[in-house]
Amino acid sequence: MADPLGLISGSGGVQPNPVNKSGGGGQNDTAFKDMLLKNIEQVNKLQQDAHQAIEDLNSGQRNDVANVMIAKQKADVAFKALLAVRNKMMDAYQEIKEVRV
Repeated sequence: MADPLGLISGSGGVQPNPVNKSGGGGQNDTAFKDMLLKNIEQVNKLQQDAHQAIEDLNSGQRNDVANVMIAKQKADVAFKALLAVRNKMMDAYQEIKEVRV
């Protein structure tokens, strides 16, 4: 099974992210943003492919219902995973907002 986020090493363990010792934003911030945008684009592509497959099935250009259902399920699972990441990020943001300085 492929690791879409690239967080699992070949040995089966989780690889730690290097800590940015410079104090503020840096390459790690950009890498996270790029990774997040790439995954959003992938989810969007899966949803577009599923929508196109459904349209092709309805118009008669396609007759393999099983593959259309698989494409729809892939898009659904990817969207739910992205939504879970978003919810975790919002929870972390709310928690940070509540920290007293």
